[in-house]
Amino acid sequence: MELAVALPAAASIPIALTGRFPNLRETVTLITALVVFVLVASAVPGVLAGDRPELTLTEFLPGLALQFRLEPLGMIFALVASFLWLITSIYSIGYMRGHDEQHQTRFYVCFALAIASALGVAFAGNMLTLFAAYEVLSISTYPLVTHSGTEEARRAGRLYLGILLGTSIGFQLLAILWTWTVTGTLDFTEGGILAGEIQGPAAAVLLALYVFGIGKAAVMPFHRWLPAAMVAPTPVSALLHAVAVVKAGVFAILKVVIYIFGTDFILQNSASDWLVWFAGATILLASLVAMTKDNLKARLAYSTISQLSYIVLGALLATQASIIGSMMHIAMHAFAKITLFFAAGAVLVAAHKSEISDMAGLGRAMPITFGAFFVASLSIIGLPPLGGMWSKWYLGLGTIESGQWLLLTVLLVSSLLNIAYLLPIPMRAFFGKPKDGTVHTRMREAPASCLVAMIITSLACLVMFFYPEPFYRLATAIAGAQ
Repeated sequence: MELAVALPAAASIPIALTGRFPNLRETVTLITALVVFVLVASAVPGVLAGDRPELTLTEFLPGLALQFRLEPLGMIFALVASFLWLITSIYSIGYMRGHDEQHQTRFYVCFALAIASALGVAFAGNMLTLFAAYEVLSISTYPLVTHSGTEEARRAGRLYLGILLGTSIGFQLLAILWTWTVTGTLDFTEGGILAGEIQGPAAAVLLALYVFGIGKAAVMPFHRWLPAAMVAPTPVSALLHAVAVVKAGVFAILKVVIYIFGTDFILQNSASDWLVWFAGATILLASLVAMTKDNLKARLAYSTISQLSYIVLGALLATQASIIGSMMHIAMHAFAKITLFFAAGAVLVAAHKSEISDMAGLGRAMPITFGAFFVASLSIIGLPPLGGMWSKWYLGLGTIESGQWLLLTVLLVSSLLNIAYLLPIPMRAFFGKPKDGTVHTRMREAPASCLVAMIITSLACLVMFFYPEPFYRLATAIAGAQ
């Protein structure tokens, strides 16, 4: 556990020192990523068997410590982050070289630090540790957002840090202090720690401080940092949208709901009754905005905002099925969305195009890229035989369990909107005609490492339909205990 967190941070040093030797630098990155994934995966059987190992780094006050703890929800996030770090590193080799990106060593260093902090979030044993790792993640990804060094990138970076640090310090830290004051602890405890300590409107206000204070979850109106950050290179967009940053946000909300409040407490006190409508509104509004965007990465950014609120909605509904759906959607969305961003980056590298209206006919020159995009789109929509169907299925069951038929309608309408803003892209690429009448006969696919990464993640979307068992068992280990 501690080695999995420490290893990426420690590897940033040899990555920095080997900057003049790109092959060696990237070898260090790949080996470290593989070892970290193996370490994380090797812990899964013990966690499924009921083991909950803990490690206390330092104790500031009795009951207030920097502490790591392995549990099923954290394992889901850690598995996704560690595996996709390896795949994104493979993709980055082709993208960064093919696009002639500057400051590549800084990119790999910051990426390693971001993964270390994301794993710190995953393994946090209490809210203090999660908050510390959460803030390190915001700071370590700032250089990635501003990677290009342009005025637009610096402006996006200021918005990125401004919203994320502003919400976490202004709302989340206040919620943490309030929780500590009324309970005397910040430990993540099955069943929650707030029962009997707070009730009524105060509980709803405290939950709202957490939901809006965890700005990485991008619940409207604190979402603007995410599309602004699309100025970063595509591997960074993949990090933001699938591997670490946004998943740290929705993961943190799940931790708060399950281990700070407890699902029974939320249901009995109606603490989330009004907040679910913010999540529902974000699902629909972000999808509608996505339909208006011609820039591919911008469309995918608003898609991510919408999909994140699926997870937030499931957490706030607090039923067994909705919690399972939210946990599974962390993984299902991650593999599908990273495939979509990989495809967007491949188009930029190979065809130098970023606007959807310019992509007509590209599918005939780049069939692997747009084939992967099509598969991932179907998973985001929630159609079989792709993994996204299972998480949406359980989220839908969660709305039925809670009697929220209007929210079920929101999920169904959102899936229709997913079809409207995603499927026209590969359809245009395969069957459309370029505006100028040219035929893309000389164009080739992106570099091989980009294609390998896309193939792996798109196949994972298929595999997780037929074999969702690892994520399902981890999810039920928590949801069934609530």
